[in-house]
Amino acid sequence: MICRLWRGWAAPEDADDYERIVRSQVIPDIEARQIPGLRHIDLMRRNLDGEIEFQTMMWFDDFASVRAFMGDDYERSHVPAEARAVLNSFDDRAAHYEVIDRRDQ
Repeated sequence: MICRLWRGWAAPEDADDYERIVRSQVIPDIEARQIPGLRHIDLMRRNLDGEIEFQTMMWFDDFASVRAFMGDDYERSHVPAEARAVLNSFDDRAAHYEVIDRRDQ
């Protein structure tokens, strides 16, 4: 399993707009593609003293599934224009980790 991690930062006054865009447009658009091997998408948020950090974790079966999502340059960020407009900054590249131990509790 592969976990794709990405982070973006928004001003507090833009954070709710970013969350709305991701939850109502970005994630549903990805889900509509029915990407083989995409298992889960997690969206997280935390307050960092005057800035709001968002992190997404996407869970894929393997790198072939990640490439089905992003193509050969699979590390590039997937940030649609409307989401970019309300972020102060974001990771240009996503990090990918091989999940070596995952235990359901």
